[in-house]
Amino acid sequence: MECREKGVLQTVDEYLAGVAEPARGMLMKIRAAIRLATPREATEVISYGMPAFKHKKVLVWYAAFKNHCSFFPTAEVMDEFKEELKGYTVSKGTVQIPLDKAVPVALIKKMVKLRVERSERKGR
Repeated sequence: MECREKGVLQTVDEYLAGVAEPARGMLMKIRAAIRLATPREATEVISYGMPAFKHKKVLVWYAAFKNHCSFFPTAEVMDEFKEELKGYTVSKGTVQIPLDKAVPVALIKKMVKLRVERSERKGR
């Protein structure tokens, strides 16, 4: 059962409903890319106030901000994609995608797949 307590978001759909365009459309593309790269059993949750995908533990997060959307695949994963991330504003564990730039769907899927692989390996 889903509920909302005192303004606290309980579902990803609630989060997305509160995001204006063009950021909402961008988040929907990011969400779809993540979904394609995660195990079927992965669930969507709100973690740290942001949408996230979880499979045994939280794998990745994504969120909307004033002038960009961010994708949070973890610093460990981002280290493997330094060349492909040139042209984006990045910080430890975060990629910023400007609202006027196309969502790098293929890159997001590759990063999520690596995150899942590393998460599974650590879980053994």
